[in-house]
Amino acid sequence: MTTDLNTLLTALYVKIDDEIGGTRCLGRPPLLSDSELVCLAVAQALLGYHSEARWLRYAVKHLSDMFPYLPQRTGYNKRLRAALPLVKRMIRELAMDSDFWFDNHWITDSTPVPCGMSRPTVQRSNLAGWAGYGYCASHSRFFWGLRLYLVCTPTGMPIMWALANPKIGEREVLAAMLEVDADLVASREGILLISDKGFASKPFEKALAEQGIELLRPSRKREKRRYGEPMLKKVRQLIESVNDTLKGQLDLEQHGGRTFEGVAIRVAQRVLAMAAGIWHNNLIGAPITRSLIAYDH
Repeated sequence: MTTDLNTLLTALYVKIDDEIGGTRCLGRPPLLSDSELVCLAVAQALLGYHSEARWLRYAVKHLSDMFPYLPQRTGYNKRLRAALPLVKRMIRELAMDSDFWFDNHWITDSTPVPCGMSRPTVQRSNLAGWAGYGYCASHSRFFWGLRLYLVCTPTGMPIMWALANPKIGEREVLAAMLEVDADLVASREGILLISDKGFASKPFEKALAEQGIELLRPSRKREKRRYGEPMLKKVRQLIESVNDTLKGQLDLEQHGGRTFEGVAIRVAQRVLAMAAGIWHNNLIGAPITRSLIAYDH
């Protein structure tokens, strides 16, 4: 099996079709099936097209052999937003179908997802009330938008993810994510969760311990040196590199969403594209599981 975009999309199409087969409602089937729609969305993220209009023009010219029917921009946008539950489901299904699903070492962090760059945009945006102002320490600047919280394996395979207002505390968001997936957490033994100093809190660590999760993080100022800290810097770079894949290769910050549904599906689209690349690389035995270079052209 070769590492190119056509092979990835074919394998992904078969996987999605197997998972959702027989779930079609009564009536005339759509000319573009849900499986094809999700594959088309993954290809858009991998090839770096921010504009849906430009993407469809490219797809008509270069991908018509794989997608015989392509909708207009408005139809594609509506179908894609409605497919958010399916995209979220497939992120989990791809993770479960990989060797990394059984890894009990998880890493977590949050990264900014800007949604507006000017005060007038903030005042008239449909995201008001959901998005908010936050601070990006890595760039030493404030932003208006959301934060993407990601819990993944050291290889970058997403286990859990969520979008939240940046004013909400990191521990609060992570606790809610673990509560939503309580069954998943309960089915694991000896989970080691690696984070940064932002998740430091004795009550929070106690709550995690009650769920069977050990938190490994750097020590804060005036705090006794914690166990395992010398090797933590190298491990922490893994989550930074995962965020760099989302931002540098999948253009997370250029998502272009202007509504609640628009931002959610565009972020999910990029998380799915990364998960699909890792899943396929694992399937074919590629030496670097998170490399997307073979699929971006």
